[in-house]
Amino acid sequence: MAFIRRVRTASGATAVQVAEYTSGRQRIIAHVGSAHTEAELGILLARARDLVEDRDQGQLDLGLEPVQQRTALLGEPAVPPETLFETAPATPSPAGPVSSGRVTGTSSRLLFDSLATVYDSLGFTTALGDDVFRDLVVARLVEPTSLADIGRVLAEMGREPASYSTLRRTLGRAAGAEGGGYRDRIAEACFAHAITSGDVSLCLYDVTTLYFEAEKEDGLRKVGYSKERRVDPQIVVGLLVDRHGFPLEIGCFEGNKAEKHTIVPIIRQFQARHRLESFVIVADAGMLSAENLTALDDADLRFIVGFRVTKAPIDLESHFRWHGETFADGQVIDTVTPKRGANVDNNSAVRAEPVWDPDTHQGSWRAVWAYSTKRYVRDNRTLNAQEAKARAVIAGEKADRAPRFVKNGKAGKTLDEAALARARRLAGLKGYVTNLPADMMTASEVIGSYHDLWHVEQSFRMSKTDLAARPMFARTRDAIEAHLTLVFTALAVARTAQDRTSESIRAIVRRLRVLRSATIAINGAQQTFAPHIPADEQALLAALRG
Repeated sequence: MAFIRRVRTASGATAVQVAEYTSGRQRIIAHVGSAHTEAELGILLARARDLVEDRDQGQLDLGLEPVQQRTALLGEPAVPPETLFETAPATPSPAGPVSSGRVTGTSSRLLFDSLATVYDSLGFTTALGDDVFRDLVVARLVEPTSLADIGRVLAEMGREPASYSTLRRTLGRAAGAEGGGYRDRIAEACFAHAITSGDVSLCLYDVTTLYFEAEKEDGLRKVGYSKERRVDPQIVVGLLVDRHGFPLEIGCFEGNKAEKHTIVPIIRQFQARHRLESFVIVADAGMLSAENLTALDDADLRFIVGFRVTKAPIDLESHFRWHGETFADGQVIDTVTPKRGANVDNNSAVRAEPVWDPDTHQGSWRAVWAYSTKRYVRDNRTLNAQEAKARAVIAGEKADRAPRFVKNGKAGKTLDEAALARARRLAGLKGYVTNLPADMMTASEVIGSYHDLWHVEQSFRMSKTDLAARPMFARTRDAIEAHLTLVFTALAVARTAQDRTSESIRAIVRRLRVLRSATIAINGAQQTFAPHIPADEQALLAALRG
């Protein structure tokens, strides 16, 4: 008959084996495993009991509650260290029946550890030394929620959450200027990472708005221009990233502040923080103003800014005179544009376009114009829709206060044929204004650098959707700044995780969250066991570790 035996191994572990007597001698049938903890021993004994148990043999029901014995390890030392006198070894309990294991809890500890590893690799742990703030960042990445509910998210990842008051104090430190301020130290760590992994010779800038679930305005939260046509109080947030979308600087402004008035303060703050002399700033047409470009140029900064197509007739006057209104797909025209007023540096009587020189053309910037057939088709489709809308308004079929291409005169509303013709003439054109000379950056490189702006737009989308940066419920300036600091840090971790794995942070969380560790109570002890990790997820974890 088979029985269970326990043997102490040379390493001090307790081996569990299934044996039987044959001809008066013990014969090992199966080696179940070696245990180093009482919980492991209980699991091995339960597994061994399943091997020994005869499933066909019934049990006599006497109405007695079975008593489950606790089985001790044989590998425990008989004489504990640091004792003065030797004591008699404790007699191990017999290898009696052990109760079935019970799962007392599960957690996505693997997910937390993976994201915390990315957080550490960016230097944030060294810069801040605040584990509670790290927990807040990881929780924001996994499931953005309120501060009151964040303990649940952390508990599901096997973390012992800090108290609500501790979480609030941590956010207070993130907003304040104590120790240089969390925002400053995080920005410095981000800059160091960007320098190490690439360069910051070219940075991308854009703005967005974050609205509040509030009815009244205050000094910061104000109703302003919203692309979504919202009338809630909002703030304007400016974000500076490197050419790959990794965040470098963030700042917030009053909700009614114009976009073009945000770029210079953010750039100066970034330049002063890191003592940079010169780099290239890329921004869209919303940042375009004569004051902005002059201020950036005076600070010895290079810029590439999207240009309004309404400037094309002035800049391309020579082209229209000598080549007409036709363009070839992919055609690029490198010329100049006046800083203010008329273009005196581009003589339309001369066939060749002038090559911009900062010393020669002090009243102009360099302008690069590109034509695309694909853009022409898209622009023309938009113009057709706008024309149809204008005609519907003129005919009284549709009500609209100020549609494009409708002009009001003595005869009432009429179609602005001249404006429509000018717009069709310029369809397919896209302009870029810069203070980079042609010998420093070619026209194609100027266009390519501008097209990298989708990286900062993607970062904004990540912050709004994956990190749930809005709507905001904070009321005070400090609370708003703390929220932005948290989102800024989480965005840095998310972008790094995405770059390492080529997967979105949402996909990473979805794949790793289901790999749950289990805590099992057996043999009077508890132990946590890691989950089985499929090969694809092992590759994902290896990529996250960098």
